[in-house]
Amino acid sequence: MMRLVFCLLLAVQLQAAWKAGAAKVSITPGESIWMAGFASRTKPSEGVRQEIWSKALALEDAAGTRSLLVTLDLVSIRPHIADAVAAHVKEKHGIPRERLLLNVSHTHSAPIVGDFTSYESRMGEYLEKQRPVIARYTAALPDKINESIDKAIAALAPASLHYEQGFAGFAVNRRRVTNRTWPGPVDHDVPVLAIGSNGRIRAIVFGYACHNTVLSDNRINGDYAGYAQEALERQYPESIALFVQGAGADANALPRNTVEAAERYGATLAQAVDLVLKGKMRSVSDGLTAVMEKPEIRFRPLASREELQKRLATTTGYEREHAQRMLGKLDRGEKVTDRYPYPIQAWRFGREFTLLALGGELVVDYALRFKQKYGWQTTWIAGYSNDVFGYIPSKRVWREGGYEGGGAFLFSSFPGPLDEETEEVIATSVDGIMTKVQR
Repeated sequence: MMRLVFCLLLAVQLQAAWKAGAAKVSITPGESIWMAGFASRTKPSEGVRQEIWSKALALEDAAGTRSLLVTLDLVSIRPHIADAVAAHVKEKHGIPRERLLLNVSHTHSAPIVGDFTSYESRMGEYLEKQRPVIARYTAALPDKINESIDKAIAALAPASLHYEQGFAGFAVNRRRVTNRTWPGPVDHDVPVLAIGSNGRIRAIVFGYACHNTVLSDNRINGDYAGYAQEALERQYPESIALFVQGAGADANALPRNTVEAAERYGATLAQAVDLVLKGKMRSVSDGLTAVMEKPEIRFRPLASREELQKRLATTTGYEREHAQRMLGKLDRGEKVTDRYPYPIQAWRFGREFTLLALGGELVVDYALRFKQKYGWQTTWIAGYSNDVFGYIPSKRVWREGGYEGGGAFLFSSFPGPLDEETEEVIATSVDGIMTKVQR
């Protein structure tokens, strides 16, 4: 009996050590705007199927150290937005950059934010009308994200944290769909962090590794992840549900292209989360250790001017447009970067698990590699975090080629695919960071 009482008292002490607060602010556009993600669209948005959100979770440990997780129903986040938010968080709340984690769901039914160079050739008659629309939305976005953060911090209250993982099986490796000789790895884990207070669930953070590309029409929505969040918030009406995108760069939910499919996958994911919430979860002990670093990764060298001019004359479509962009940079005397600071961030929650967040569109090989090395039960991998600037192929995907292997950079202003050694550069940095947070 004394042992049982001691364990109960210890559990109460662990739970009481945390404070948490959550909030959400709509980032749904108020006017028709060009949507990001699919190059096949030929006109701007035509209404809203579903609100999209900036959601923030503020955490404070017993030492008074605060950390912020922000999830966004957007295709990407780039430094001009992330840096503005980080400056606000540092100035107003004194929270350093390594304790601010920004993750996007990568829904392809959200507005363009910032640069839209790769979409210009498809905008046609809408181009000039859309310039100010996109500029207005981009300018307003940091304030809305900051509002969600401020509200979450204002809502801080004693809380308990519990963690566990479930499974959902609708992600399919999309590369194998186009080439059946390629392997088809996926990550079906559904990590869940439940934040409770006064006997109620106040926030639910959950993840999955799969593109939010079920819907491709012209109505704003959060895709399957949006439907999953809505379902959880209906089931747990006092809570805010935050979706964290995983290493899903080479995964699609299939079959797709219907609203019913998006709703079904959302319901499946929500059910997987609910099973975890109703099962046995591990109490998260006090303390959140945070580390963030930005090692340089490299691109393959830019083709010579002669080669670019040849491509301009002999290619069509995206390859020709990329050559044209590169020549334009050279003609203007602009430097075409051959390297890029790659954000890697790790949060160690007590002694229970580590959330490892990496930038860009991360293919599944990274999740499988890092979980194998650092623990299948104790490692949560997030891609699409802090800076989503392009695909991050593993060495296997790089060698196979294809869209995720390097072809996607034809849509960018970067010189070309990333270097073959990208995976090893990232893995080496991750190893050093994980050593630091797990001391």
